[in-house]
Amino acid sequence: MTGEPILHVDLDAFYASVEVLKDPSLAGRPVVVGGPGPRGVVMSASYEARARGLRSAMPSLRARRLCPDAVFVPPDFEAYRAYSNRFREVLLSYTPSVEPLSLDEAFLDVRGAVRLFGQPPEIGRRIREDIRLDLGLTASVGVAPVKLIAKLASTRAKPDGLLVVPVGHMLEFLHPLPADTLWGIGEKTADTLARLGIRTIGELAATPPVILERVLGEHQAAGLHDLAMGRDRRDVVPFEAPKSVSHEETYPRDLDAPDEILRELLSLSHRVAARLRSDGYRARTVTVKLRLPSFSTLTRSRTVPSPTDLASDLFHVARELFLALPEGRRRFRLLGVAATGLVPSGAEQVALVRQGRWSEAERALDRVTKRYGPGAAVPAALLSPSSRRTSPSRRRTIEPNAEGNSPLV
Repeated sequence: MTGEPILHVDLDAFYASVEVLKDPSLAGRPVVVGGPGPRGVVMSASYEARARGLRSAMPSLRARRLCPDAVFVPPDFEAYRAYSNRFREVLLSYTPSVEPLSLDEAFLDVRGAVRLFGQPPEIGRRIREDIRLDLGLTASVGVAPVKLIAKLASTRAKPDGLLVVPVGHMLEFLHPLPADTLWGIGEKTADTLARLGIRTIGELAATPPVILERVLGEHQAAGLHDLAMGRDRRDVVPFEAPKSVSHEETYPRDLDAPDEILRELLSLSHRVAARLRSDGYRARTVTVKLRLPSFSTLTRSRTVPSPTDLASDLFHVARELFLALPEGRRRFRLLGVAATGLVPSGAEQVALVRQGRWSEAERALDRVTKRYGPGAAVPAALLSPSSRRTSPSRRRTIEPNAEGNSPLV
C-alpha cells in the first residue's frame, strides 16, 4: 500500500449546485445562495459567479455591484441536508472511517479499504464518479498521508478534480503556499507573520522556533511550525454526535416590537426542535443569541429539568431569557436559538401523556412537513394577519395549546 491513506472529499459549490439541480434553468448562470437585501451575505456562489469575483461571506450589495445579473436564491437547508445524507452514504460505502467536517466535506481513512477498492487514488476516483452518478454533483478530492495536506490538495484540485500528494513530495507541495492557508493562521496572525517577512509556509518552516515563540507564544508557535513541516498527527475521527443544534436569522431591518421578536423566537424554536426530532436527540440547555445594531452580541442560556425536543419547551425558555433582558436591550438585527447538551432520544423515556397535546401536535407538524414540504404546516401564532385570512384549504395550522393560550403569551 502507498503512504497516502487519507482522502479529503469536498463537494464543489455545494449549495449553489443543489439549487441548479432543483431548477435546471439556472445551469450556466451566476447563481448566488443568500439574501439579496442590504444585510444579506453570499453563502455560496456557482463557479460562473466566482468567475465574476463573487465569494462566500461577501456582502450581497457588493456581489450585486460586481455581477448585476447574478441570480439570488434563498437557502434551502432541508434540501442541503438531504443531499448531504446521500453524500455521506456514498463515503460510508467505502469505509466506516468517515469524519464529516460540514454538510459538504469529509475526511476518510481508507487504509482498510484498499483490498476491496484499490489504492487511495483509485478510491478517490471511484468516489467522485459515484457522487456524479448518484447525486448529480461534482466533488474534488485530495489524497495525502496527513489530513492537512489532503485538505489543501482538495482545495487546489477544484473544481471537479483529484490531486495526489505522495509522502515524498509533501514539503514540495506545501512550502510555496501562502502562510495563511495553514489551520490556525487567521488575519491577525498572518499580519504578525508578515511583519517578520513570513509570507509562505516555507518561510514559516525556515524560521527558528524561538523567534516564533516570542511573537506567537510557545504553544501556537510549536503547532504552526509542525504543520509547516507537514507534521499532522491527527487521526480521522469517525462521526460523533453533534454538540448542538441551532438556527439564527439576520433581518433586513432591526426588530424592536416585543411581539415580533417573540414570534421570531418561536419560529426559530420550531426549526431547532424539528431538527432535534429528525436527528434523534433531546436537549438539556437552551441558548438565545441576540445581536444588537452595534454588532455586539448577547447570549443567555438556561438548563431545563428534563431533556426536550419540543418547540414549546424551547420557546418557553427563550421567551423568559428575552424578557429578562434589561430595558434598552430590546432592538436586534439578528436572533438565534440553540439547543445544547444533547442526549439520544432513547436515553430519556418521557411519556407523551406527560408532554401533553403539544408533543402530538409537533410530531403531526413533522409528518405534514415531510409530506408537503417546509411551510405547509405552521403554528397559528406564526401566521401574519394576512396569512390568517388565507383559506384553510391552502394552509395547515397548529392551534393554541390545551389551555387555550397563545404560545406567545
